[in-house]
Amino acid sequence: MPPAIPLATYRLQLTADFDFEAAARVVPYLKALGISHVYASPFMKARKGSTHGYDITDHSKLNPELGGEDGFARLIEALKAHDLGLILDFVPNHVGVHFDDNPWWLDVLEWGPASPHAASFDIDWDQLPYRARGGVLLPILGTSYGEALEHGDIVLRYDPDEGSFSCWYFEHRLPIAPERYGEMLRIMVREAVEEQSEGGRQILDLASRHRGLRQPNRKEAPGFKAALKAIPGAADIIARGLQAYQAGPDRPAPTLALHHLLDRQHYKLGHWRLASSDINYRRFFDVNTLAGLRIEDAGTFEAIHRLVKKLIADGQLQGLRLDHIDGLRDPAQYFQRLRRLVRDARGAAAGPFYVVIEKILCEHEKLPSFAGVHGTTGYEWMNVITQLLIDRSGLEPLDEVWRQISNTPPKLAPVVKEAKRRVLETLLTSEFTVLTRLLARIANGHYSTRDYSEDSLRQALELYILNFPVYRTYLTTAGPTEADRKLIDHAITQARAEWFASDGSIFDFLRDALTMDLVKRDRRTNHSVPRVRRFALKVQQLTGPMMAKSLEDTAFYRFHRLLALNEVGGDPAARGLTIPDFHELMRQRARHWPHGMTATATHDTKRGEDARTRLAAITELPNDWTSAVARWKTLNAPNVVTEGNMRAPSAAFEYMLYQTLVGIWPASGDDDSLPERLQAYALKAAREGKEETSWLNPNEAYENGLRAFIARILDRGRSAEFVQSLETLAKRFALLGALNSLTQLALKATMPGVPDFYQGTEFWELSMVDPDNRRAVDFAARARVLQDCENPDWAQLAERWPDGRIKLAWTRHLLVLRSQLAAVFTDGSYEPLDVTGRHAEHIIAFARRRGREAAIVVAARNFAPFTDGGRVWPRADSFDVTVHVPGYTAPHIQDGALPVSSIFTHLPATVIAARVEATFDRGAKRTPTLAPPA
Repeated sequence: MPPAIPLATYRLQLTADFDFEAAARVVPYLKALGISHVYASPFMKARKGSTHGYDITDHSKLNPELGGEDGFARLIEALKAHDLGLILDFVPNHVGVHFDDNPWWLDVLEWGPASPHAASFDIDWDQLPYRARGGVLLPILGTSYGEALEHGDIVLRYDPDEGSFSCWYFEHRLPIAPERYGEMLRIMVREAVEEQSEGGRQILDLASRHRGLRQPNRKEAPGFKAALKAIPGAADIIARGLQAYQAGPDRPAPTLALHHLLDRQHYKLGHWRLASSDINYRRFFDVNTLAGLRIEDAGTFEAIHRLVKKLIADGQLQGLRLDHIDGLRDPAQYFQRLRRLVRDARGAAAGPFYVVIEKILCEHEKLPSFAGVHGTTGYEWMNVITQLLIDRSGLEPLDEVWRQISNTPPKLAPVVKEAKRRVLETLLTSEFTVLTRLLARIANGHYSTRDYSEDSLRQALELYILNFPVYRTYLTTAGPTEADRKLIDHAITQARAEWFASDGSIFDFLRDALTMDLVKRDRRTNHSVPRVRRFALKVQQLTGPMMAKSLEDTAFYRFHRLLALNEVGGDPAARGLTIPDFHELMRQRARHWPHGMTATATHDTKRGEDARTRLAAITELPNDWTSAVARWKTLNAPNVVTEGNMRAPSAAFEYMLYQTLVGIWPASGDDDSLPERLQAYALKAAREGKEETSWLNPNEAYENGLRAFIARILDRGRSAEFVQSLETLAKRFALLGALNSLTQLALKATMPGVPDFYQGTEFWELSMVDPDNRRAVDFAARARVLQDCENPDWAQLAERWPDGRIKLAWTRHLLVLRSQLAAVFTDGSYEPLDVTGRHAEHIIAFARRRGREAAIVVAARNFAPFTDGGRVWPRADSFDVTVHVPGYTAPHIQDGALPVSSIFTHLPATVIAARVEATFDRGAKRTPTLAPPA
């Protein structure tokens, strides 16, 4: 059996082109590499052709495109044969909607609030303006509703196999409410001139049986449909009768008839742009085709988790990675239910079941403790490693470069705030409007607060959200924790300081609504308990997407001071991390979250892990970098596209492109796909930044200019001097980045936590943001190299470092050692080691220890002084450093000292298995040269 707590996980992205069968074939390779658990992307039934699996349409079925039950059984067989566990990336928060493949969603469209699945979706049925009956907005049209109707793009069809009617807009199915069937059938029989035929009379007789309001109802509808499809010749009569609803040019009567029919459904069709202002179902971020689930509903929870529970009970799942927990209304409640489900599936006596959560923590934010959760998926630790690798002294020159290029100070907060404003005004206006109207209803529901106008409440709530510093609070129906209350108070105080209207007491009301103090039992003036709770808990579901879209998907694409820091869960304005700071963070992690994941690349990261380490090295050579950029701007001035006041790219975006090129430049040889890949990345980055262009309003001229600029600067004939200069400097950053990567790998594999490896990262990983990082992986090539890693020739691997084999060999070496010292790395303590010598600031050293077993970890950073500025591989004797390891015995340790020159033979890091001396007093161990945390 695989261990309950993984030794190392490996993320596989499953698609139709890399299915269960393909995953089963790579299991032997992963076992040989040292992986203990396969960590699979979502594999429940998703939208056809999905490349990521997050658009699940049926949680109760395995994805047939991945091989269905048979393919999954073969994967499980392979995993069991090699003693590997399986962790599923599970999506409890949303499902794929629209189109014709989600049975729950289609049922809701057909029956509205009467559907048993309506409780599973977070729909505000009464929010649609100018509509007599409730409904859900469907922003699926590529043109205005009027144009789509008059052009005949919306077509009414009859399904003779179901006896049902649906409108279709291309691939989107729009079920017709059965209560309209009687009226429709009478019109169709008349249109087909079949009133006197036997079939026509039977259809009219069936229609006449259900003339009442809301008939046939849900109970009666299946019988009605069965009777309709059983009438001889009915399908032919209906086919001809559909002409009465065949809208199109020069067909005013049928067009109006179809409009009247659609206007009486449980949905309202609209242009896709309406989603930003009028949508009334909760989405995943701003993705219209992903509808949020009300997983807090007990029936929804049970249905969504039924298959997962079975897989756990059958011993086929050993862990869960829970996607986007910030989208949940009440995560604490969810994890309590999940723990009970796991216990019921496995039995009360079973050992721990591994659960990690996708949670992005802001700087200095603590992870709340949730039942049964072992930690996060590791974004925060990825950024800790990056900040540790940065040369802090090189940030000041980069600040000045960014100030000159962008004409703004190198401060992130104003950029994020402006991004929040843009997102509130465009992408998430609908969700914000729902909350504003709910807050106004709360205020109007009591005489003490009814004078607060909806407009004033909207402004106050907007200021609160603009000043909210993290992704979300974690209130439950019982109210806020002390930490949550402090966050709310902080944002309220900041918002109040920016309020220039009269009556600042509106913020007291807002704070009391957000904390649910409005409904405390001891209050003299109570408001509606359900509304206040709904408001407070729904605000939490907005601030998460708000921060994500503003910070990760907007500010990260505007603020380009150093792209290495522009990473999910990171702080682009960070000042770097000292070694003592790092040690303190690791101590805390070993104490509180020793089993969370440590990631350096995921499907969500903004760039490949080795591209990031190259960019971190810019801080080591800031003068060389700034000189090169100045020269490149001059060389490429003729390649910039101008049109009126438009400059493509903008000066700031051009600077971002130069950093990106340094990060992704091929380590050896050319890459013919590079121009096209960079153009695709640049288009996405520009639209995400929402400055010169955007997804909502693409600026075709600017985007064409971007493509032209990239094509010109990468044309070796046209821009030979630039390409040669770029290549020369990129090679130096590539060497420094490779050394950084080997250190990063050593830290990931040995610091507290479970190292997670994203597919393909065993070689240098220089991809850009998705979909670039989801390209196919050549596992056969990696397996061939792995065969040579039993006794690696480190000298040869170092000499040929550009081919990436040294990274794979180092990965396997670390994972083998991790397996040999499993208890040390899973549950061992973390102990910083004292480092002395001229280059002490370049060395990170610590011990992991459990009982008498231990591992000594020594890794270097900031390699420019030891490599002639990135020109040569460093020699061991370059490092004038000694690591002090009193109480440990191991090769190279003499009198409690470990000279770095004796262990850095070919690599910039080492991990040594050690023993703790029997007489060593753990309590007496000291680290005298460590400064207190900054």
